[in-house]
Amino acid sequence: MKHRARKRFGQNFLHDQKVIDRIIRCIAPKPSDLLIEIGPGQAALTRPLLESGAELHLIELDRDLVSRLDEQFSESSNITIHALDALKADFFEITGGRPFRLIGNLPYNISTPLIFHVLQWHEQIIDMHFMLQKEVVDRMAAAPGSRTYGRLSVMTQFRCKVSPLFDVPPESFSPVPKVTSSIVSLQPLRVPPADAGSFENLEKLVAAAFSQRRKTLRNSLGALLDTEQIIAAGVDPGQRAEQLSLSQFAALARALSYDSD
Repeated sequence: MKHRARKRFGQNFLHDQKVIDRIIRCIAPKPSDLLIEIGPGQAALTRPLLESGAELHLIELDRDLVSRLDEQFSESSNITIHALDALKADFFEITGGRPFRLIGNLPYNISTPLIFHVLQWHEQIIDMHFMLQKEVVDRMAAAPGSRTYGRLSVMTQFRCKVSPLFDVPPESFSPVPKVTSSIVSLQPLRVPPADAGSFENLEKLVAAAFSQRRKTLRNSLGALLDTEQIIAAGVDPGQRAEQLSLSQFAALARALSYDSD
């Protein structure tokens, strides 16, 4: 019996073989890899990933799909299926602390919080290849001054090199989504692009700055830094968050760290 895509899980199943082959070429899985696939669905990517000989862990929330995957790969010794919510997954626990590669056709309705969740393990992650809504990939890769530049851009680019690879049209999926998708490669940075001091303070500051993105920094950051502190960090308090570079956000985060010492 064919599995019906469930809206509450944000399911759109990839079926275009040319797209599948292109994604696998971009990932280039090797037998020595430890791969984690989020949301394998109907196993369009799972099969070729498994054929590489890599150790594969699948994270799937839909219990019907978990049953089907169990049946489908019951003979495979190099695959482990985890019936859990990726937003609650502990990747250290799954991998035993080993370096791993992450792959996923991420549900559009949870893609942004899921990105923030997995970035907690950036030091353990070798690389990530995700299928996301094109708009989300554009935001991740956006430069300062762009309309799409925001919290996701800053926090992702502090942790990773963001490389949009190619777009995937709606008709490559079933059911057909109303948006275009994109494949993005994220390569965790071993050294951040700027010294922000405390990453927790950077998160707090960036969230505050973009929570009222039309306001100037003196207003949006008023609860964290006063005008003098913003100026002392080398930033114009009359600017808006979308105008700041990563190094300017880092300078403000360091100022916040000094203030909380």
